[in-house]
Amino acid sequence: MIPRETVEQIFDAADIIEVIGDFVTLKKSGSSYKGLSPFVNEKSPSFMVSPAKGIFKDFSSGKGGNVVSFLMEHEHFSYVEALKWLAGKYGIEIKEKERTPEEIAAQGEKESLFLINLYARDFFMEQMFNTREGKAIGLSYFKERGFNEATIKKFELGYSPERSDAFAKSAIEKGYKLEYLVKTGLVKANDRGMYDFFRGRVLFPIHNITGRVLGFGGRTLKSDKKIAKYFNSPESEIYHKSNILYGLYQAKNELIKEDECYLVEGYTDVISMHQAGVINVVASSGTALTDGQIRLIKRYTNNITILYDGDKAGIKASFRGIDLILAQGMNVKVILFPDGEDPDSFSRSVGIDELTNYLKTKRQDFIQFKAQILLKDAKDDPIQRANTIKDIVKSIGIIPDQIIRSVYIRETSHLFEIGEQALLNEVNKHLAEQEKNANKKSYNQREEAPPPEASPTELGIAPNKQKGKHTLERQERDLIRLMIQYGAQTIDVTVQNDDDEEIEVAYPLSQYIIEELLSDELSIQNESYLKIFDEFYEGLQQGLVVSDEHFIRHQNQSLSQTVIDISTPKDVVSENWTKRHGIMPGTELQRLKAAAEQSVAVYKLRVIENMIAENQDELKKSMENLALEQLLIKIKDLTSMRNSFAEKLGIVITR
Repeated sequence: MIPRETVEQIFDAADIIEVIGDFVTLKKSGSSYKGLSPFVNEKSPSFMVSPAKGIFKDFSSGKGGNVVSFLMEHEHFSYVEALKWLAGKYGIEIKEKERTPEEIAAQGEKESLFLINLYARDFFMEQMFNTREGKAIGLSYFKERGFNEATIKKFELGYSPERSDAFAKSAIEKGYKLEYLVKTGLVKANDRGMYDFFRGRVLFPIHNITGRVLGFGGRTLKSDKKIAKYFNSPESEIYHKSNILYGLYQAKNELIKEDECYLVEGYTDVISMHQAGVINVVASSGTALTDGQIRLIKRYTNNITILYDGDKAGIKASFRGIDLILAQGMNVKVILFPDGEDPDSFSRSVGIDELTNYLKTKRQDFIQFKAQILLKDAKDDPIQRANTIKDIVKSIGIIPDQIIRSVYIRETSHLFEIGEQALLNEVNKHLAEQEKNANKKSYNQREEAPPPEASPTELGIAPNKQKGKHTLERQERDLIRLMIQYGAQTIDVTVQNDDDEEIEVAYPLSQYIIEELLSDELSIQNESYLKIFDEFYEGLQQGLVVSDEHFIRHQNQSLSQTVIDISTPKDVVSENWTKRHGIMPGTELQRLKAAAEQSVAVYKLRVIENMIAENQDELKKSMENLALEQLLIKIKDLTSMRNSFAEKLGIVITR
């Protein structure tokens, strides 16, 4: 347990722009910062960070929160782990309180998997550096590959002993559960017992963007062709290979600095290039390039250069990856190494100057590259040549930017000596087909989608009924929103003094709303809103006005999320709507008293309408004249109150 004062110190020190900027490329937009969502695929930025409020809001996925909840969402940290990460970043010492057995037992499965992978990394490194077998087999292999000790430690490389259960027994002795050892894929278990998945292999830990170990790649050192050269950890709660790039943790800062990413295939390609001095390089680790991996790169740069082996079979199959990059609106170049060379071997055979010069001078754009590969097969066959042109044009049609498409059309025209208009017609045909497919997909989604929620622009006014009654959710939300955003702002409230004289008194807005509700014995129904309301009330009883920062930093992440959702609505009230309802012009802060009075009045109006509906239902059931008369009187009084509130709000009652 981290003491509350230390938590406050961490929040005070953490710069949300700096922290999120480690994971997302942010650009200033007014008083806030914007970037592409790190949670979903999008082309237009909808991810917002407010340094003034210390919050982020992702309108594409709906996620939002403070600097701690961002790390929890993005890195799958626990609350305490996110605080520790921030404390480490900002040099804050944490003196923890001792945790109870119950708190230790409550540790989540994901955290258990992370801890096991951390132990495994240390175990494999220890085996390689400090045991006879590890030095003779694992360490000697890496040194034969040309890796020095600094590079080996930088990438935390290791070795798993040949004994079938060396790691499994060691981990169980340390208290790690077999269930979780199996879930990480490090250990396999069957009726005959348990055994290490990576036994007898050198290990490449696979990190997330903050350096936590998600899984491992293991290479056999045996020459038996029946044995797979590489094994990777199986998919788990924390390891999803389609959303992971090997080396990104070590390369992320250099990607931003160089504004370019070199994309290779394997672990040793990355490590050799790092050791040679080229740091902005990552690997797809043998998998076909995915949208998730491309989005990871796009957070840091829009420029990707793919490095291919000189004698690599199946280069044509990689064209799909190029098209995926183009579809993201990114710039893609290609470098082909000499025959018999790959990024690993070439990096080790030349000096840094020759390597960097080769990377600068040998890059081609995707058109030249595709043409070079495909025309080898076409030779003098005009049909195959035409198919090559169509293939390239199809890739151009994927590019979302019209100007860039035009530039590539012109380049293709010069390269193949064919008219630009013919190419443009072909591109337009592909664009029309894409639009048709997109519209069809959109139509199918609309057919399957549930009805949309009522517009937030009708907050508090449009009916939101459930079985003849108002749910009050929107009205309660608006009251709580005002308390959060302007709770400490004062408004003039007319009250009577001891001499029954009316005087103006400055009230905190939150106090005004609380007293208005409690004086009429009204209670918030929504559970989350009620918790917020109660914390405001408890604060006022102590002479304090609770700030929005209190909720943004709240340990209850659900409550914090609710507050941030309320504070950052995606839509704003339209100008036509405000004119139609006679709302005064100017910002809400300028007309705060009117906004608070209106919000309270709308809430009470809907409560009264619910009471009328309840009594009308009771009236239908009642059979006694006395009860009928009492109900009719009550309904009449409630109707009169409703009409009074409606008149004040300018709402016409039609029933």
